[in-house]
Amino acid sequence: MAHTTIAFTGDLILDEPDPDSYFDAVRGVLERADIVVGHVEVPHTRRGQPQTFDVPAPPSEPDHLHALRRAHVTIATLAGNHIADAGPHGIEDTIAVLRDIGIVTTGAGMTIEAARRPAIADAGGTPFGVLSYNCVGPRQSWASSARPGCAYVHVLTHYELDHASPGGPPTIYTFADPASLEAMASDIAALRPNVEVLAVALHQGIGHTPAVVAMYERQVARAAIDAGADVVIAHHAHILRGVDVYKGRPIFHGLGNFVAVTRALNLEANPSPERAAWARRRRQLFGFEPDPAYPTYPFHPEARNAMLAVCRFEGGQVRAGFVPCWIEPSGRPVPLGRDARGEAVVEYVRNITERAGLSGRLAWEGDFVTVR
Repeated sequence: MAHTTIAFTGDLILDEPDPDSYFDAVRGVLERADIVVGHVEVPHTRRGQPQTFDVPAPPSEPDHLHALRRAHVTIATLAGNHIADAGPHGIEDTIAVLRDIGIVTTGAGMTIEAARRPAIADAGGTPFGVLSYNCVGPRQSWASSARPGCAYVHVLTHYELDHASPGGPPTIYTFADPASLEAMASDIAALRPNVEVLAVALHQGIGHTPAVVAMYERQVARAAIDAGADVVIAHHAHILRGVDVYKGRPIFHGLGNFVAVTRALNLEANPSPERAAWARRRRQLFGFEPDPAYPTYPFHPEARNAMLAVCRFEGGQVRAGFVPCWIEPSGRPVPLGRDARGEAVVEYVRNITERAGLSGRLAWEGDFVTVR
């Protein structure tokens, strides 16, 4: 196997004008990778119809996706809780635009068979494949043989009151439905002979909550590696999560946001009563107030810590790590070196990793932070 570098971004939401400008500071870092995998969070369409399930995100302008190609993104994962928010046309148009501009997609399609189809690309002479699954719902976003949507792993939640206090706080157990987990494993097994490097992207986790990794997240990520994945990356929580290592393979439990600029979650001047109500409830549920200095980045203040995950493969071995980043008030990610701000982001990742009980250990190597 040739020396191959794969970079993975967190959530990408391109709701604001001039999307290219948000990649300017990280463009050089992205261009050094053989492949860049990014997660497109919302549909990009001009003809979709808003759906009423869950809290729908507004669709973004299709032309904004061109900024991803100019930023060297080569694969887009699409299995997430918002991909069906503009209906079938939103899914169809998002995939069509991405493929027209040369970005390979996985995780969503007009049928479940299409949604489970991997993205395969040449990474500097190395065949590389990605599979993408939504673990958080809603059910209406899941594809079937007759319904457009996303690939998914069905996660179940059980609440157990294990002490004598009716109405008291329960212990929460989460786990993947066995048939759903087996379907993911079969996809990985089918892809494995056709690629030298295999990644699995999971849309998972408890939103806006640092240093908590739910039970099912470990189960699903480790099942992916047991089935043949070389690296597992996750997104959805809109905040960084800890880093694990299992059987020598890295698991990034949450890459947080990368470029995620939107006003859809603001309380002020929000044209959608449903989204405004969710923005208010979200603050109550998760106990945070967005920083008013970040008008297009209405996320948890700790979500200003960010990363670009980087995996280097050679001779069957993986060297995993990340480039620490900081989100500026404009919403633009800026890569950091081994200075005071870079050290602070690394210490943040180290802290949430340890608090979650994960095994990843971090060390600087130049301007790159390795995960061991």
